Amino acid sequence: MPFGATLVNQRIKRPLLSTAIACLTASNVSLAATSEWQKNNKAGEIAFGKHQYALSEKYFSAALREAEKFGLKDRRITTSLVNLVRLYANERKYGEAEKLLKRALALDEKALGPEHLQVACDLFHLALIRKSQLRKAEAESLFKRSLAIMEKNLGPNHLDVARNLKNLIELYSEQGKYAEAESLCRRALEIKEKALGTDHPDVATALDTLAQLYIAQGKLSEAEPLSKRALSIDEKALEPDDADLAIRLNTLGKIYCTQGNYSESEPLFKRALAIDEKALGAEHPHVVKVLKNYALLLHGTGRDKEAEELEARVNTIVAKQK
Repeated sequence: MPFGATLVNQRIKRPLLSTAIACLTASNVSLAATSEWQKNNKAGEIAFGKHQYALSEKYFSAALREAEKFGLKDRRITTSLVNLVRLYANERKYGEAEKLLKRALALDEKALGPEHLQVACDLFHLALIRKSQLRKAEAESLFKRSLAIMEKNLGPNHLDVARNLKNLIELYSEQGKYAEAESLCRRALEIKEKALGTDHPDVATALDTLAQLYIAQGKLSEAEPLSKRALSIDEKALEPDDADLAIRLNTLGKIYCTQGNYSESEPLFKRALAIDEKALGAEHPHVVKVLKNYALLLHGTGRDKEAEELEARVNTIVAKQK
């Protein structure tokens, strides 16, 4: 998954910023300058939401220049930096994103201390950049440092700790460190079940993550009941056109397809594809994942022409995203 997508979906959370901005004193900051920063920041957000990245960069950069007038300790500087990080990450300009995020991290460490939760947030997103750059050893170190700060501040069984384990799990899985990944998966699942109950959508997410880990190892008999349970939870908890539901459908469909159970798999892929296209758009990365799996099914059932049509669509989407 591209870092930009991850970052947007998770939305960098800076819990102190809203309070800090609300509590600004007027002694050293002119109202005109504050208004100009707010205007540029808002315009950048609007352009970003419309995927007008060049225009968004213009406004976010202007907001940063205004923020720098308030002094290095002003929290609006880190807000502006992180907005530009989000933008560059979506454009896969990881070098630019890294430079700005390291600046935000240095400011946060100096202003808040190296063990502050905001520093953990910065480290987490810097780890995502490293992961996108395939600098996996550095990413692992940053994820672990972020996790240690969160555990110290929130406790080892806090929900935010469980949610932030997911990227470290993915990193271990990509490296074939399945034992380590499974241990973290089960820890995250246990935390969520205790905190939220056994039928919460966050529990379904943890189950799906564990199921996909087993799929990667070819342990389909262990993945199937987890995937079924995850789908059952989301069928009850979510709207029928929710994109998370499509993820569950795709996972179970992949299990059935790999088992050769094509009659059970195909309707799941069709439903997942319809949901994703409606909820996310016809060229979203999740759509690509479903199309690839569906094409494998079509090849498996001798419908090679239909499979090739889906593969051509995938190639077109991927070429546009480069």
